[in-house]
Amino acid sequence: MKLHGDLPDKIPLFPLPGALLLPRARLPLQIFEPRYLAMLEDTLKTRHRLIGMIQPRPGPDGQPLLAAIGCAGRVTGFSETDDGRYMITLTGVSRFRLTREISGFAPYLSAEVSWDDFSRDRGPAEHDAGFDRDDFLALLRRFFEAEQLSTDWDSLKDAEDELLINSLSMLCPFEPEDKQALLEAPSLATRRETLVTLMEYALRGGGEEMMQ
Repeated sequence: MKLHGDLPDKIPLFPLPGALLLPRARLPLQIFEPRYLAMLEDTLKTRHRLIGMIQPRPGPDGQPLLAAIGCAGRVTGFSETDDGRYMITLTGVSRFRLTREISGFAPYLSAEVSWDDFSRDRGPAEHDAGFDRDDFLALLRRFFEAEQLSTDWDSLKDAEDELLINSLSMLCPFEPEDKQALLEAPSLATRRETLVTLMEYALRGGGEEMMQ
């Protein structure tokens, strides 16, 4: 197996609609389906312990397709429940570009991937020089009230730019295609701008307008 730095060119994939993982962020997951239990068992045997989170999307003939870009996370937390489920935590390492799905004997998907376009993901945390936190939090408060969501506002005021923007991108209840747009944002500033656009659209009743 070839490595890109310490990253392999082949990883297992976990297609999960609406689940977003970003570099340096943490995503808790429950694993209970037999095929993903097998994936986890195989992953824990590897040196890198990476799982690729990727969005499935409907194809033209009704068969699911995979998005072109996903994000790989390292298994950094692991516990077993009494009923045989596993609770794991993935810590985002880097986005990747899907190059080829691999068919094999394993019951789960794997793919060859390229890390070439995402070297920034493996560097230090990003900062957003144009971030107006007060305006952003005011919009966020309106969005949370409209969606009937709650949060610890004091912790949001003190959070680092990347932690705040990426955590909200992962947690906010957006459609899978919107989550994909947040994933593919080339910089933290672009992700923040996308997040603002999605919240403003939701507050204008965008979904209802589309159904009329």
